[in-house]
Amino acid sequence: MDSIREILKERILVLDGAMGTMIQRYKLEEDDFRNAELKDHPSPLKGNNDLLGLTRPEILKEIHATYFEAGADIAETNTFSGTTIAQADYSLEHMVDKINFESARIAREVADEFTAKEPHKPRFVAGSMGPTNKTASLSPDVNDPGYRAITFEELKVAYYQQAKALLAGGVDIFLVETVFDTLNAKAALMALDDLFFEVGKQYPIMVSGTITDASGRTLSGQTTEAFLISISHLELLSVGLNCALGAKQLRPYLQVLAQKSDFLVSAHPNAGLPNEFGEYDQTPEEMSAEVEEYLKENLVNIVGGCCGSTPDHIKAIATTAAKYSPREIPQLETV
Repeated sequence: MDSIREILKERILVLDGAMGTMIQRYKLEEDDFRNAELKDHPSPLKGNNDLLGLTRPEILKEIHATYFEAGADIAETNTFSGTTIAQADYSLEHMVDKINFESARIAREVADEFTAKEPHKPRFVAGSMGPTNKTASLSPDVNDPGYRAITFEELKVAYYQQAKALLAGGVDIFLVETVFDTLNAKAALMALDDLFFEVGKQYPIMVSGTITDASGRTLSGQTTEAFLISISHLELLSVGLNCALGAKQLRPYLQVLAQKSDFLVSAHPNAGLPNEFGEYDQTPEEMSAEVEEYLKENLVNIVGGCCGSTPDHIKAIATTAAKYSPREIPQLETV
């Protein structure tokens, strides 16, 4: 099978869409998040979607398969909150290895099934590493600006544990995503560097930040260009943006990345902006039309969907993306 880097020279690859949006369709209850091991766990577990690889694996298989059928080339593992830091909210730090391993194994199994059926279109698995619910750069206490709820080392240790379990489960790529604090992302990247040194092999890394509002900055205050500069010393497969904004609102920030990055560029925006009920109304056709503007401008190499996107959105995006060539990496002047 050709490496993902070789395939990306030939065509735009399609990332899957929202996992949470699809899980909501199953209308799960507390019992769906429990198995024999968690039967008597004292904390409520409903909503801890990362557990579903252990308690309802058939749901994850169905979702991955539906996205692959829609045209996705890359599936994200269901591990956005799969660190000890995030799982502490449920007192489930001890389950992190199982959560990541099983979600990666499930995605790998489905990806391999589709690759076997369609060898001309190999499917890949990206280990999703979310930002955690704590930030290394900002204080959660307005009365104590110097206070931090987490240290860089604690983040690094947590990310290392997650990454090691994802790798054991069979991921091809690591996706450090929805980065709102680049210091958190640096901890994840350093953890990956340590893991690669330990196993004696480099794996592709995608990094995807999130611009949180119309100011064009991340939550920790960086512009898109500053975010790019902060991680450009590393060897990355791609840098990109996801979440928070719809495709139309994300476009000016992708233009910055496309002009200034010598990495590949990814984008997986939300399906528009949420309505007053927090729901996403943008149709697949509307979202695809907005994403097509990226393609016309030669902005991206990898494209998919985030919050509110479904297999129908991904199918429309994949159909559109197939008509265009991938972004060519610009020759940048070295300073």
